[in-house]
Amino acid sequence: MTNPIYAVGDLHGRVDEFERALSLIEHDGGPEAEIVFLGDYVDRGPDSRGVLEQLIAGRDAGKRWITLLGNHDRMFSWFLEDVPRHDPHMLVGYHWLHERLGGVETLQSYDVVFDQRTRLEDLHAMARGAVPESHRMFLQRLVAMHQTPEIAFVHAGIRPGISLKEQRENDLVWIRNTFHSHRGPHPKLIVHGHTPVDRMTHYGNRINLDSGAGYGRPVGVAMFEGLECWQLTNKGRIALAP
Repeated sequence: MTNPIYAVGDLHGRVDEFERALSLIEHDGGPEAEIVFLGDYVDRGPDSRGVLEQLIAGRDAGKRWITLLGNHDRMFSWFLEDVPRHDPHMLVGYHWLHERLGGVETLQSYDVVFDQRTRLEDLHAMARGAVPESHRMFLQRLVAMHQTPEIAFVHAGIRPGISLKEQRENDLVWIRNTFHSHRGPHPKLIVHGHTPVDRMTHYGNRINLDSGAGYGRPVGVAMFEGLECWQLTNKGRIALAP
């Protein structure tokens, strides 16, 4: 019998949804369940710091948690480097502190506030002083993919037609249209987040668990046994099929 594995969609600074997801999983599979978190722990929501603290505490307690890298986590991590690094995938005019991306809310969770006349070098120094080293190291050590015999868990998706071992990190954390429009089989069932949908959706070759926690909606929580998938709800499991 295949061991169950659970997955949690994009949390985006929502400690309340993190705790709800853990409660659902513990009720279904017990406190030692294996859980894959699909990335984007920070930005937009009110308590990115709290989400990271809980993930780190779980890791330190020996929980069977796999924490994947999301594009928002990478943007935050890159901002905290010795010299802030800008993600070249973004549109011209966008940056981590743009109002649509949520970096401002993340810094506020560390009590770092600023106005439009603040120089970037000064804000960077403030952020480096406020964000604990343990948080920076956690972000740097996030992994881009986790695999079972049947499933590949990633944040955004994969580039079709390329083997899993040859996928590039930039695609794993950012890809959208090319991945979403592909209707053929992938090397494995791909479970991902990154692109908010109204509800968790099974597309046959992929499953999207990003149900929009970053925009005030409940986080997606799922359980897998082999290729079979169930959504976890307050009323129990609901089969999730194409």
